[in-house]
Amino acid sequence: MKMRTMRQHRPSGGRTIKPRALRRGDTVGIVAPASAMDTDAFKKGCAALQSLGYKPFFFDSIFDRDLYFAGSAEQRARDLEAMFERKEVAAILCARGGYGANYLLPLLDMDRILANPKPFIGYSDVTSLLTYFADRGLVTFHGPMVASDFSCDGHVALKAWRKVLGGEAWKAQYGRRSEVQVMVKGEAEGKLYGGCLSMLTASLGTPYEIHPDGTILFLEDLAAKPYQVDRMLMQLKLAGKLGKVRGIIFGEMLECVQPGSKSYSLEEIVLRIVGDLGVPVAYGLRSGHVSTGNIVLPLGVKARLSVSKTTVKLHVDAATVARR
Repeated sequence: MKMRTMRQHRPSGGRTIKPRALRRGDTVGIVAPASAMDTDAFKKGCAALQSLGYKPFFFDSIFDRDLYFAGSAEQRARDLEAMFERKEVAAILCARGGYGANYLLPLLDMDRILANPKPFIGYSDVTSLLTYFADRGLVTFHGPMVASDFSCDGHVALKAWRKVLGGEAWKAQYGRRSEVQVMVKGEAEGKLYGGCLSMLTASLGTPYEIHPDGTILFLEDLAAKPYQVDRMLMQLKLAGKLGKVRGIIFGEMLECVQPGSKSYSLEEIVLRIVGDLGVPVAYGLRSGHVSTGNIVLPLGVKARLSVSKTTVKLHVDAATVARR
């Protein structure tokens, strides 16, 4: 496996590259940058995309297998670059996460990708690519994938999908009886950033380390026990990665429970670690690993987080994509 010269990657220095809006009738390129997928779920997801008016497109190599990966790292990297360069492809949607996107980081030619900006959508293990691209200035999208979400009824928040990828301003507001909880009151403004907590933590000490300073940091995960969430958050905190964030919003944290009855909750553990940062904190936004209604979150664009006694508001005022 040939790797490019590994240099410390740095943020873009304020440059924001907005991809073009996704429209009904557009071709959506599908890639598998990490694990191999369930073929039946993939086909069902493609059918759902077609029913929404999109044209799914993928290379035959998406069905390759190499151990638990969807083909070799080199092939996955080349397929991803090719999707960015294909003129007829309007957006790139990941088939699933799993594990293996980190293998692509030293193989990708970012000049080729940034020269052809398109919406790039995924979550879970794909967080490694989402944050890497966002740090280079390209707006990316934390949201539903083909085999993981479009294949399941009700797993995609279609209203948010259409607004965010269609070029409209987007906002979410949650009241006292919603699934999103108030943890620390306050208001903040900064670029929305983040993804799967496990992958963000795994970036530390690598040339692709995350850069969350000045951001509203979104954190979510799947099936991590409370003490494991504690350990990852503490690692980020001790590494200085939480000291300059402007706000934090957690995901649903699906199945992040300790077997058996316990006297503590994950919310208590989270609050003990981030509650002293002096920034607004909310918990329960459904994006990524969710039980239903996966919301698309644009990463790398300015957002406002407002957490009051009774409500949580997350606003992205400007279009996150360039209108055609």
